[in-house]
Amino acid sequence: MQTAYMEKPQRLQCTREFQLVQAMLFTIEEINNSSDLLPGISLGYNIYDTCGSIARSVKVSLALVNGNENVSAISGVCIRPAQVQAIMGEASSSPSMAIATIIGPFNVPLISQFATCACLSDKSKYPSFLRTIPSDYYQSRALVQLVKHFGWTWVGAVRTNDDYGNNGMATFTETAEQLGICLEYSLTFFRTDPQDKIQKIIEIIKSSTTKVIVAFISQADMDVLLHELSNHNLTGYQWVGSEAWIFDFQSALRDNNHILDGAIGLSIPKAHVTGLKEFILNVKPLYLTNNDLFIEFWEALFNCKVKQSNIDEIKRLCTGHENLTGVENSFTDMSLMPMFNNMYKGVYAVAHALHKILGCNKTCNNKVPLDPFMILQHIKGIYFKTKEGDEVYFNQNGDPAAKYEIINWQPKENGPVDFVTVGFYDASLPADRQMNVQQKSVIWAQNSVQVPVSVCSEKCPPGTHKVLEKGKPVCCYVCIRCAEGEISNSTDSVTCIRCPSEFWPNLRRDACIKKEAEFLSHQEIMGALLTAGSLVGTCMTVVVALIFVRYKKTPLVRANNSELSFLLLFSLTLCFLCSLTFIGEPSEWSCMLRHTSFGITFVLCISCVLGKTIVVLLAFNATRPGRNAMKWFGTAQQRLGVLGFTLIQVVICIIWLTNSPPFPSKNFKEFKDKIILECSLGSAVGFWVVLGYIGFLATLCFICAFLARKLPDNFNEAKFITFSMLIFCAVWLTFIPAYVSSPGKFSVAVEIFAILASTFGILVCIFIPKCYVMLMKPEKNTKKNIMGKVVSK
Repeated sequence: MQTAYMEKPQRLQCTREFQLVQAMLFTIEEINNSSDLLPGISLGYNIYDTCGSIARSVKVSLALVNGNENVSAISGVCIRPAQVQAIMGEASSSPSMAIATIIGPFNVPLISQFATCACLSDKSKYPSFLRTIPSDYYQSRALVQLVKHFGWTWVGAVRTNDDYGNNGMATFTETAEQLGICLEYSLTFFRTDPQDKIQKIIEIIKSSTTKVIVAFISQADMDVLLHELSNHNLTGYQWVGSEAWIFDFQSALRDNNHILDGAIGLSIPKAHVTGLKEFILNVKPLYLTNNDLFIEFWEALFNCKVKQSNIDEIKRLCTGHENLTGVENSFTDMSLMPMFNNMYKGVYAVAHALHKILGCNKTCNNKVPLDPFMILQHIKGIYFKTKEGDEVYFNQNGDPAAKYEIINWQPKENGPVDFVTVGFYDASLPADRQMNVQQKSVIWAQNSVQVPVSVCSEKCPPGTHKVLEKGKPVCCYVCIRCAEGEISNSTDSVTCIRCPSEFWPNLRRDACIKKEAEFLSHQEIMGALLTAGSLVGTCMTVVVALIFVRYKKTPLVRANNSELSFLLLFSLTLCFLCSLTFIGEPSEWSCMLRHTSFGITFVLCISCVLGKTIVVLLAFNATRPGRNAMKWFGTAQQRLGVLGFTLIQVVICIIWLTNSPPFPSKNFKEFKDKIILECSLGSAVGFWVVLGYIGFLATLCFICAFLARKLPDNFNEAKFITFSMLIFCAVWLTFIPAYVSSPGKFSVAVEIFAILASTFGILVCIFIPKCYVMLMKPEKNTKKNIMGKVVSK
């Protein structure tokens, strides 16, 4: 009969280790009783107690692979000795590393059910190591994802000072830095540390600002640390635990001060192996074996002595009839069933590999020579399902699929806590689906339903950005408001972005939104009023023109140079209408038209007024003896004068439009939240030359009219021209500072107002008095009255 030897090198000093041994024995017995797996072949075993010593673990491992089994062991019944084909263990990472290093050259498979250190996945160092529990490579990253999920960026960390804790926390710290999570402190701890070191750890925790503590600690170390925490009553901290202690019933029993209430962490998924619980609890037949190992367990379980070795012993003698039925203690607790299931899978993996090597069908070829290296290779490529439906396989690193339950410690009335599953983590899924947490089901520290807040600095709101504090971690920062015209693109932004010129920062919506375009529109009140003023002025001019046409043969119209009067009325109509080009959204054509039409029509208007003024002066001087000035300024000369003055402005406008014409532009400077659509002058020189030429003609006209102001009232219109030019010059002199200082569309409104005001001034001052006479005082519209021959009463 072929026999395979397996070892569990773990000190059997408490019930959990004994339960684990029972799980292995149950599995071996189930396989030996199976007719489908290894028919005719029985698996044997040796169980070694390493007493928690790495040195002893190495010693018994060497004894096994060398066939020198002269150390204390418990052996299963075998027909003949056989070479050890696999070793089951260790449960801790550090002893597993030592054993794997020693037996690696012998290629003997070492299968652990609880050693999770990621370092053991290095096949160059540990070629024969496999495990049925996921590597801490995944657990550490899953813990970081869990911390990140709840928004904790400022945490403390405590780890066991061994390979398990140091390697696990190193991976956790590296991943946490990548995700923006900072550690306020990272403390190492071992259960044999002196009291002053443990006290220092307590003081650091008490003085820290974080309320979230990540504990990458073994169960034995957690028990010691929990005792110290209870002595100082350090409640109110949110603990995040690794699988080594988060699902440990014994730790929960010892937590009388509720230090760990609300703890959350990762655990090996719950499992069930049919018949295993009953097998573990049925230990009475073992009592009859009189084996020291089981006697020690029995005495510890029932607090009695099998043999009275000292007369001073006060413990009672064991009767052998003690019963586990109905007893609730650490041995009857099956919370470590996931670990038992891992042992179950490991033993079955060896059995399936042997089954394949021996070519078993109904029988096995027990003459096939067995080689540990061959068994190792077959175990690495094994795939099977247990009777409960669990898949068993190993990846290239000898690790199983990484799956965890998220466990929450929830206080209950009739006991310590309930281990409630509040989520799952599956590393085989896509990154965005790996973690699934039912946050509403979680009970936090101090029985709170609100997620604890653990940050070094509060989030920076929109409109601000983070600036790191010198000498502190990246999670500690101050919020600085963004500069003018900038916005932070998200909460807790590290930089501010400048909004494009056509956009402006909206702090409430935390975005750059398009600015509202603004221009002088017909729809708004100011634009509508100016449009109405332009149309009213145009209508008034047309009415005056119709009156002049109606009375064109009367002395009053004929005496005031009817041809220049009609031309002046035409130019005034154009002046009123040109103001409409300033209203509405600027375009390329409207920008060129508004300034040139304004310049040319106003020059035409002033030229006509100037012509009328010169005619009055020359006509007065012609009545003096020896003067014949009118022959030099007849009708033809008047026409040429108006045409010449206007052509000069036309030439100026053509030069302006040719070299640097006005164009539509967007003004971003006047208002932060608006874009002013306006017409850029192109060449400012061109604009001011056009305006200056108008001012020159207006000044010349004013001087001429001023010189003619004392002529008889009933003969000429010099006083009215003088007054109109006075209004004209006053309007445009005040226009310049108002235009320069007015923002946005108001500068356009000022220009339109200046155009309308000066045009109304000329229309009212020159033509309304004549219309009044023609309509209301027709008796004065006679030649005698015009010549001043009527005697005034």
